[in-house]
Amino acid sequence: MGIEKNSHDTSALLQRREEHFAGSYLFYENPVEIVKGEGIWLFDRQGKRYLDCYNNVASVGHCHPKVVEALCKQAATLNTHTRYLSEHIINYSEHLASTMPSGLELCLYSCTGTEANELAMRMARKITGNFGVIIMAHSYHGNSTLINELSSCLYPPHECPDYVAMVEPPNTFRGNHRSDQGLSDSDLAQNYARLIDSAIQKLNDAGHGVAAFICDAIFDSQGALNAPEDYFKRVYEKIRAAGGVCIADEVQPGFGRLGEHMWGFQHYHVLPDIVTLGKPMGDGHPVSGVVTSKEIADNFFQKAFYFNTFGGNPVAAAVAEAVLSIIEEEKLQQNAYDVGLYLLERLNELADQHPLIGHIHGRGLFLGVELIKNRQTLEPAHQEARDIAENMKNEGILIGSTGRFGNVIKIRPPLVFSKENADLLIEKLDKLLTDISLKMNTG
Repeated sequence: MGIEKNSHDTSALLQRREEHFAGSYLFYENPVEIVKGEGIWLFDRQGKRYLDCYNNVASVGHCHPKVVEALCKQAATLNTHTRYLSEHIINYSEHLASTMPSGLELCLYSCTGTEANELAMRMARKITGNFGVIIMAHSYHGNSTLINELSSCLYPPHECPDYVAMVEPPNTFRGNHRSDQGLSDSDLAQNYARLIDSAIQKLNDAGHGVAAFICDAIFDSQGALNAPEDYFKRVYEKIRAAGGVCIADEVQPGFGRLGEHMWGFQHYHVLPDIVTLGKPMGDGHPVSGVVTSKEIADNFFQKAFYFNTFGGNPVAAAVAEAVLSIIEEEKLQQNAYDVGLYLLERLNELADQHPLIGHIHGRGLFLGVELIKNRQTLEPAHQEARDIAENMKNEGILIGSTGRFGNVIKIRPPLVFSKENADLLIEKLDKLLTDISLKMNTG
């Protein structure tokens, strides 16, 4: 039986946390205790309201009534595994597959994005007979032993396993090949895609071959980059020629977040072999999945066995169906496109006023504001980004930071974000950028 605690003193709560809860770090130097969510807003114990510009998990809004209703109704009726025939997971699979391009029609389920990526890698290795994996430098794909080793942002480069080859992401703002060097989009795509050649050679030389290339189309941990248009086409061609499969990690960019298309990879006009899903799929309820072709699924199941006790259970299926239906009914993909363009315009206006802003990355409702100390050297403004995130929290706005140098402000709100919400974000951000510039000029 749990011990009831009457005190809600923050320091006491932190001490209790340290004594019995390990692992997950807290946002902000002065942590905020969130006790309620509603739509685009989060509330602390004192009743202060925060505009959520960070949590993509609650994609259709915190505690959406239709999601809550679907969850409660199904939980009160039946929750079991998928070894019994159930209409719920079949209905959802048909609905989910209908949002994918032709050739991606079979669905498998798990509970987290990590599990989805783990399953995708099992499939890739089984069907290719190869073992090696090509990833982006400073990538993140999850936290199991295997997927942790495919998440290069979590360890120094010299600890990279020999079956993993890292390539530099297509950063056209601060990478070796940049837009300001006079290179065309096609040149940039070719130059960055060419890096795949040495990665393939490394894996072949090590005797692993190429099982897969895995990447998320928004490059979240690298700062929400926009790749050159033909980049993925060129990379996919090289991977397939080397005998590997292409895995699109849609845990971050998927379910309409990037606006113009439902899935991030569609912005680059490519067809992955395997797609992995997670985070926003259940609006906070743990559900994730893999979508692939019938050919790949049949090949895999001829050689392997997969079953997940909780993956695709009736409650998860009901919740996921509610989320996907809400995205369509409330036109949230279109909202991500419209509001995303508006917010991008407002951020570019700020960039014209504040030299601290070097570049705006991303698209839709996944944008990155890269802060720099000098526009010639592009020196990252790491501490300034941390200070802005902390002070925006004090102003009632929740944002985060990302990127290899921690200098990219990450704006990734629920898809119900409005233009009025964007105006409030810009107002507060403008104020803090002005304050920081004054301190830098007088410091």
